[in-house]
Amino acid sequence: MKKRICKIGLQCIAWTALLATTSFADDPKVILEAVESDPGTVKITGKILTNTSADCADYASAYSSEITDVQQKRSLSGAVIVTAQDDTCTIQSNGIPNHDVGGDSRRDFASEVAAIGHSFFIARKPEFTGEITELGHTNFDAVLLNGAVVDIQSAGCYRPSSPQADANGNVLAGCRSDDPWLLDPMSPLATFAEDNHHAHTQPDGRYHYHGNPNALFDDNPGPDGSPLIGFAADGFPVYGSYFKDETGSVRKAVPGYKLKAGNRPSSDGNPGGAYNGLYRSDYEFTGAGDLDECNGMTINGQYAYYVTDAYPWIVACLRGTPDASFDKPR
Repeated sequence: MKKRICKIGLQCIAWTALLATTSFADDPKVILEAVESDPGTVKITGKILTNTSADCADYASAYSSEITDVQQKRSLSGAVIVTAQDDTCTIQSNGIPNHDVGGDSRRDFASEVAAIGHSFFIARKPEFTGEITELGHTNFDAVLLNGAVVDIQSAGCYRPSSPQADANGNVLAGCRSDDPWLLDPMSPLATFAEDNHHAHTQPDGRYHYHGNPNALFDDNPGPDGSPLIGFAADGFPVYGSYFKDETGSVRKAVPGYKLKAGNRPSSDGNPGGAYNGLYRSDYEFTGAGDLDECNGMTINGQYAYYVTDAYPWIVACLRGTPDASFDKPR
C-alpha cells in the first residue's frame, strides 16, 4: 500500500493526484505549493536530524524551509515531498536546501541559486551489483533529505591548451569525467567559489554539494552514530560521519584513500608537481581506513556511504545500480 503524506481532505487528495502526473511532478512551483498547503508539513530550517533508519519509507512526509541567499540578499523557500510505495520511495524537491546559501564564498556563484524541481526514485531494498559504477558528469550522485543534490565531480581539470586556463594550466569548466586530471573542488588549492556548506551552483542555478554539507548532522551523534541524511543514486543510504565500531565506540569513519607519494608526471599533458590533493587522481585507495573504495561499509547487515573529513568526502563510486531518475536534465 502506498504511504501518503497528505491528511484527509479534498485539497490534499487533489495535490496528490496533481503531483502524480508527469507534467507537474518536477514543477518547483507545484511542489512548493503542495508542501505549503499540507497541514502536516514539517519545518526543517537548520534542523539536525536524528533518525538512523535506512528505510526511505520512514521519512515519508512533506518538509519546508525558509532560508537566505546571502549573496543576493533574498529569501528562498525549500520544499521536499517524500512518499513511499511497496518497493520504492519518491523524493520530490524544488532543490532549495534547509540552510542559508552563499555564505563565506570567495566570490559570488557563477549563477544565482534557482528553484529547480526534480523527482528521485529510491529503491527500498537496494542490492549490490558485484560491480562498481564510476561517478560521471551526467548524473547526480545522491539526494539529501533537505532536497539538495550531491554532485561530487567537478567539470574542471588540467587543460593548459585552453584559452581559459589559469597560470597553472587549469580550467574550471568544460572537462569530461574521464579527463585524467579532474580538479577536486574540496581542495583548498582549487579556486572554485564554494560556500560554507561546500556547495555552489551549476550553470542552471542548481545548488549542489561536493563534500560535507555542514547540515542535517553535527558532531554530537546519537548512541548509534550520525543520522541518515540522504540516499545515493543506487538507493543505498548516506549517513553523517559517525558510526558505532566493533568495540562499541562511536567515532568518525575514516576513508581508505591516501595521497600518492612523490610527484605527478610532467610530460605529455600531465601537470607535474607534488601529489597534493588538487586533482582527484592525486589519491589512491589503500584500504587503510574503515571504508571501501566507494566510501561505504556494511554495519549490522546494512551497507551505506559516509561523509568523511578527507577524500573522497561522501561517495567515490556506486556499489548498486543507479536509478535513471538521477540522470541530469538535458
